[in-house]
Amino acid sequence: MVQVQKLGVVLEPTEHLFERLAVLNPGTWQEGNTTHMFYRALDEDHCSTVGYAKLEGPMNVVERWEKPILLGTHPYEHKGMEDPRIVKIENTFYLFYVAHDGKNAVTAYATSKDLRSFEKKGIISPKIAYREFDALNDELQLKDAYSFFASYYQEEAGIDVLLWHKDVFPFPRKIRGKYVLMHRILPDIQIAFCDNFEQLQQEEYWREELRKLPEHVILENKHWFESRSIGGGCTPIETDEGWVIIFHTVEARNKGRVYHACAALLDKENPLKVIGRLHEPLFSPTEEWEKEGFVSNVVFPTGTALFEDTLYVYYGAADARIAVVSLSLSELLTEMKDPTKRHHGS
Repeated sequence: MVQVQKLGVVLEPTEHLFERLAVLNPGTWQEGNTTHMFYRALDEDHCSTVGYAKLEGPMNVVERWEKPILLGTHPYEHKGMEDPRIVKIENTFYLFYVAHDGKNAVTAYATSKDLRSFEKKGIISPKIAYREFDALNDELQLKDAYSFFASYYQEEAGIDVLLWHKDVFPFPRKIRGKYVLMHRILPDIQIAFCDNFEQLQQEEYWREELRKLPEHVILENKHWFESRSIGGGCTPIETDEGWVIIFHTVEARNKGRVYHACAALLDKENPLKVIGRLHEPLFSPTEEWEKEGFVSNVVFPTGTALFEDTLYVYYGAADARIAVVSLSLSELLTEMKDPTKRHHGS
């Protein structure tokens, strides 16, 4: 079993209006001893913006902005910008985030050269209604859970609601000449390949990609702690053994849901191939700061920093604050590669 140490809370809400209700789900970018943190900030009207903090070492906050670094300016961001993840590819930073208009939850992205100013590039999610996707379900013979979520969101948000497309972010380099995108159409985690990110804004691209969905599912919910769904968490970590994926899982209980963190290992040159996976959660909500908050019983991993062999995983705790755990990366790799514990396939 991987030894995980819970180090406590890194950021709490403040009296600043934009983050008075909650701070959660940070994306991170590490430069040497410095970790740049872009987090979801929630105001008392439940509108989300992106806050910024800088850490020296894994936990020492040395800078924190008193206003958002990014806020909603387009109609599709009317209810906010959620769950930012950030990667650097070549000389450009790409920040992917969930754009919420009060009905639809889709993914958009912005770019930066300096981590201070960002240029928004727009929505990259399929602009396809669930009712149309549900018809495709029948044609592709997807499992019943896809139809369940189609019905759920149409009932919750209306018959014309678009596919909820969250937990979307790229791998930090091209693989075999293609950009690789991890994304989530409930209840599984999928991968998409593209020549450039502008291609993701073309409706025809997504219509073709959705037809490949059965072949592009990399992880399905299989274990007791994944009974409802799973979704992407932290951006992929490249190691000699493969891509380490830290993701979240949702356990359905009679008295509500419980969010756990888990991990898997993907082949370095073929990320569709799962070569290792934990059979138990990496960590679960056990502490007061994870069990009590805006949404109880949640650990939602979204950011990492690596100091020698110690991997720090930053996560939203009870959808109210940002906390961190530490673990040995080599120990995690050994655990996932153990043939007595390895999960062959997704």
